[in-house]
Amino acid sequence: MTDRGNSAASRDIAYHVHGYTNLKKHEEKGPLILTSGKGIHVTDETGKTYIEGLAGLWCTSLGFNEDRLINAATKAMQKLPYYHGFAHKTPDITIELAEKLIALAPVPMSKVLFANSGSEAIDLSIKLVWYYNNALGRPDKKKLISRFKAYHGVTVAAGSLTGLPIVQNDFDLPIDRVLRTDCPHHYREAKDGESEEEYATRCAESLEKLIEDEGPDTVAAFYAEPVMGAGGVIVPPRTYFEKIQAVLKKYDVLLIADEVICGFGRTGNMWGSQTYGLKPDMLTCAKALSSAYIPISALMVSEDIYRAMVKESEKLGVFGHGSTYGGHPVAAAVAVETLKIYEERNIVECVRNLSPNFQDGLRRFAEHSLVGEVRGVGLVGGIELVADKDTKTAFDPKSGVGAYFSDRAQDEGLIIRAIGDTIAVCPPLIITEAEIDELTGCLERALATTLDWATKNDLLAG
Repeated sequence: MTDRGNSAASRDIAYHVHGYTNLKKHEEKGPLILTSGKGIHVTDETGKTYIEGLAGLWCTSLGFNEDRLINAATKAMQKLPYYHGFAHKTPDITIELAEKLIALAPVPMSKVLFANSGSEAIDLSIKLVWYYNNALGRPDKKKLISRFKAYHGVTVAAGSLTGLPIVQNDFDLPIDRVLRTDCPHHYREAKDGESEEEYATRCAESLEKLIEDEGPDTVAAFYAEPVMGAGGVIVPPRTYFEKIQAVLKKYDVLLIADEVICGFGRTGNMWGSQTYGLKPDMLTCAKALSSAYIPISALMVSEDIYRAMVKESEKLGVFGHGSTYGGHPVAAAVAVETLKIYEERNIVECVRNLSPNFQDGLRRFAEHSLVGEVRGVGLVGGIELVADKDTKTAFDPKSGVGAYFSDRAQDEGLIIRAIGDTIAVCPPLIITEAEIDELTGCLERALATTLDWATKNDLLAG
């Protein structure tokens, strides 16, 4: 079924595996089949080249032909193609990676546990939240709070934290112990005349009420992306995390920062936690950890959590977690080289220098009649399309305006992602000023075409 000659089966598999898609519509159209990449560009089977405006899936930070990463993987394969981390054994390169991550952490961290995806790292963090509270003799303090529109993965536990119905509907998710609180989207959720600071206060008050209603002795952890990616590139309102963290501290609720998208320079700091003042007890990262060249993720834990892990493991006789590929030496080698490149090329400073042009380039669409809000930070942004700018009226989801825009951008040579009617843009961190201008030019032309189409089809309100 993976034979390229069996195109119908191959295309069917592609769209079932990579969801968030109208299967019937795209089975008729067929997938875009990519064959090569260079810099920020990818090329399809017909030879057409595109700017990869979402860095793959928010992840290919160093572009598509970084020889140093390819060589790191090759040398690691030749030296030690596999080893595990069980029974007091571990590859040397995995230790080196752990030490580098601890040194880079936004707040003091003690240990690193490795996995293969962001979803796995989130799942592991949930296990440790529960393990930690058992070690402290708090068997009822197990509930987890996530936010509406959050994205934390698609495995059973991580998918339960994700606040997007499409990830849960008919998968029998979420599991129990998962609570939901407000999405920090000022544009959509604030009351008329309510400032960002006022809305942040209301979100914190809502969180506190939820904890009190559930019982503080039952609530264990709060999960947050610094910037909510797959929920629509939602940037927190001013003072939001300051006020949220005060509530968490009051009720002894752990903060787990999901840095899978925001980590490694994306927001203009090494971590989104630094950009927004988060002080997490645990931190998950993946994606740009290896520039997505090879699967790897990591969970950093504080000293308090590590000490509780040791205490409980001594009681049980063993720490009963591990995986065959966690901390794989080849993946670790690629990740170490990726971190070296970030440091040597001063990628964070590059993002800071590029972000004004990128953000200004997106924000010039804010006055367009089809655009309700432009939001973003660093080298990630979102453009929300609306049927009526004055009333913020959204398009009927069945009209597929976001999907139409995405297709038109692709026609222009730009791959982006439509999250409903929010256009997510997240290019590789190696993009240049000229390439940013080229990217925004593609968006401008796609926006004009989409407005013509929406007008002709009477999709605009008012």
